[in-house]
Amino acid sequence: MSLAEKREASFSLTPMMIEEDAALRNGSRGLSGQWADAAAVRPRTTERHITVHKRLVLGFAISILALLVVTMIAVLLSVRIEECSSSSTGGDADGPAGRAGNRSVPAGAAAAAAAAASAGSARRNHPSAGEPPGRGGGESEAPGGEEAAAEEEEWQRRREQPPWTQLRLPGHLRPLHYNLMLSAFMENFTFSGEVNVQVECLNATRYIVLHAHRMHVEAARVAEDRLAGALRVSSFFLYPQTQVFVVVLNRSLEAHRSYNLKIIYSAPIENELLGFFRSSYVLYGERRFLAVTQFSPTHARKAFPCFDEPIYKATFKISIKHQATYLSLSNMPVETSVFEEDGWVTDHFSQTPLMSTYYLAWAVCNFTYRETTTKNGVLIRLYARPDAIRRGSGDYALNITRRLVEFYEDYFKVPYSLPKLDLLAVPKHPYAAMENWGLSVFVEQRILLDPSISSISYLLDVTMVIVHELCHQWFGDLVTPVWWEDVWLKEGFAHYFEFVGTDYLYPGWNLDYLTIHKYGNAARKDLWNTLSEALKKVGKFVNIQEVMDQWTLQMGYPVITIKGNETAENIVGISQEHFIYDLDVKTKDRGLGNNSYLWQIPLTIAVGNTSHISSEAIIWVSNKSEHHRIASLNEGNWLLGNINQTGYFRVNYDIRNWRLLIDQLMRNHKVISVSNRAGLIDDAFNLARAGYLPQNIPLEIIRYLSKEKEFLPWHAASRALYPLDKLLDRTENYNIFNEYILRQVASMYLKLGWPTNNLDKSFVQASYQHEELRREVIMLACSFGNKHCHQQAATLISDWISSNRNRIPLNVRDIVYCTGVSLMDEDVWEFIWMKFHSTTAVSEKKILLEALTCSDDRNLLNRLLNLSLNSEVVLDQDAIDVIIHVARNPHGRDLAWKFFREKWKILNARYGEALFMNSKLISGVTEFLNTESELNELKNFIKTYEEGSAASFSRAVETVEANVRWQMLYKEELFQWLRKSLAH
Repeated sequence: MSLAEKREASFSLTPMMIEEDAALRNGSRGLSGQWADAAAVRPRTTERHITVHKRLVLGFAISILALLVVTMIAVLLSVRIEECSSSSTGGDADGPAGRAGNRSVPAGAAAAAAAAASAGSARRNHPSAGEPPGRGGGESEAPGGEEAAAEEEEWQRRREQPPWTQLRLPGHLRPLHYNLMLSAFMENFTFSGEVNVQVECLNATRYIVLHAHRMHVEAARVAEDRLAGALRVSSFFLYPQTQVFVVVLNRSLEAHRSYNLKIIYSAPIENELLGFFRSSYVLYGERRFLAVTQFSPTHARKAFPCFDEPIYKATFKISIKHQATYLSLSNMPVETSVFEEDGWVTDHFSQTPLMSTYYLAWAVCNFTYRETTTKNGVLIRLYARPDAIRRGSGDYALNITRRLVEFYEDYFKVPYSLPKLDLLAVPKHPYAAMENWGLSVFVEQRILLDPSISSISYLLDVTMVIVHELCHQWFGDLVTPVWWEDVWLKEGFAHYFEFVGTDYLYPGWNLDYLTIHKYGNAARKDLWNTLSEALKKVGKFVNIQEVMDQWTLQMGYPVITIKGNETAENIVGISQEHFIYDLDVKTKDRGLGNNSYLWQIPLTIAVGNTSHISSEAIIWVSNKSEHHRIASLNEGNWLLGNINQTGYFRVNYDIRNWRLLIDQLMRNHKVISVSNRAGLIDDAFNLARAGYLPQNIPLEIIRYLSKEKEFLPWHAASRALYPLDKLLDRTENYNIFNEYILRQVASMYLKLGWPTNNLDKSFVQASYQHEELRREVIMLACSFGNKHCHQQAATLISDWISSNRNRIPLNVRDIVYCTGVSLMDEDVWEFIWMKFHSTTAVSEKKILLEALTCSDDRNLLNRLLNLSLNSEVVLDQDAIDVIIHVARNPHGRDLAWKFFREKWKILNARYGEALFMNSKLISGVTEFLNTESELNELKNFIKTYEEGSAASFSRAVETVEANVRWQMLYKEELFQWLRKSLAH
């Protein structure tokens, strides 16, 4: 899955700057926790001590004995009846019992049925439902000690619960192969399916439990994988609480045998964003429809009954029947197509390699394509709307995909493992892209590009998304995490290779990781062992797992504080603690305030003066606080930590060292590297926001920017100023902050000027870094009210309206559109609204829609918010951006917050299961609320409506509490310093 969703906030600079980006790619704990919000909570049993009269015990025993006698008679009768009826029914569940079982069973009824059924199975010495593999046959070891007792107690607790009530599948069965036949009815948006699953029984069981959700099951049948025939199905039912389908058999499946499970079902092609869902677009005034899948993380179960956990890898054979006016796509190429007389065609696809269900994909659409072939014969096609293909909007993506596949094959020394790779551009999708094996699906805005109207930043964004998704064809598809807690493994590698994809950063790195785990599942221990072995080969013995578990299993990251020793020369104190923005939370939350948090930190340091910086040294920091001797550290020298920002932590210093660093930047900033200049800015603003530093330190640092000609430090400053601006933009004294920032920007704005068009009206593009620097400075100047910047934007908009020719330079169009809408009258808003509807270029559509949220007119903002819920006007995924951008506008923040609360039921119904989208919406609407009244409104709202988004709302409360705390503790301190600074 692409990380561009997280990139929307910014382009990563330093390890700390990707903290915001980590929301989707979150570490092992965070991501699995979010997914757990959507699943049913496993019921807990508690021991009850009940005192009863002896007569009641005797009566209870007699009743149990009677029940057993009746049960035995019933079993004998059922066996006799089965023998008599098997010839006519064939064991099929199409009969009354099977059809009756299709209902959704309440938890109590299902538990009661399980209790009666499991008694007999336990007596026959088979493992009971919920028993872990390996405990069957009545044989088990009885280890002593408290741990063994606790393990036994947990096993007993699970044993008492029916297997379908558990959050995880019971583990008795393992799928080997799926044969899935689908018929898609696009005229009424439904589909029917027949799935045949070959399963291996690992432990004897009477229950077949697999995932299925939001479907109608018509029949279920179980047969042995040989001539022995069908097994009698007692009943089957859906259990919505855990999204599973249960088949209850008359007798147990035998361990170490294979069986075939056949299920016939039907379901809707949903008008949402997950499972098998529909989308649409307009071509020549006609609305056309398509249907596509999004199965990650847990939505394959909406499209077919399956073992929908990543560890259950199997092969798949897909067939799709559809009207001949459509085409179908899946992970593998089409083997044969069978045309029927009634205008229908069935496409039979080749069998897949071993893969997890969430990487399976298919689509039914009437798109066209362009294609290319790699030097190793891999066929690459890009499918999109016919008008986009005709304009060549997919050509850039198609060409770089071919080059990147060849690059990755050469770089990893592992060939691309499928015969083809399709790229599918769809109008509606919950993510920027999804790396389905052999069929990567992209939202149009992240793959289609028109060079004549797309900016450099848009081109870079498209490139990074494609590089990321193609890397997943190796990291993720070829090698899949065992469970979702390790999903950061594949996402981390893909994010890293976004940069490696364009340049060899580490050409000598040994990659035996991919080869060993090919077609398998990998966990983080595999990676650490691989890295440890690689280090041993070069004579370094480091337990990578011990070091890295601290970084991957603990929440957050540390802040290192380096303080000079006033009594001993060349000695510094180095301490570490868990970095958190709201320090008060540490006292409220035991987990966050856990003083046992420790990291093994490779701290690189260098000593410098006005003209020179030493070579770096490394200190391994392993304790809460340590003392170290630093050579050549004297009174006039400064110390710099985390050289070139290679470590994933922040660095703080004593005030004396901060002052020396600020003085160095003002005198000769080039002594400190570009990445360290950016890192100092980023660290200082974030440390001040969290209360580790006085508020004036970061504002003093950025005074040197008038001399800074590099993009990265300016970008760091722009990113860091943005949240501070949002904390202040509704305060009485905002103009003081505004004036200070304008003074720091003014001289560079005048030096760089605006980009120009040459005589043939094509954009004159300088180097990427220079153009992005110019864009960054123009954005700051216009955002903070530079008069010349405002005049230039208004002139360009007026020229466009009067001439109907858009001569606005591509790289600053979004800035000009937004500035023009905010400054000018309602006619400009209506003009931009009209252009939004008329353009077919996806990059242009995106920035036009965002510009509409920049208005100062509250009536227009309210109108836009209400229009955002109309899917035919604003695409579902874009509606979230509309609401969030209105919330970022100080004139619309309260409107968006009110709209969010009033429309929550609609929004939650639309995005609730798309956890990233719901989390993005909740975060985006609340992240800049900063008053006590808004905090109380949020808490009161949560009491009524949190409905499955507890984790997202909890984070929102923490953020708003931190904002309110900052306002209370630091706002006046900041304004007092600004007043003094501006007075001089």
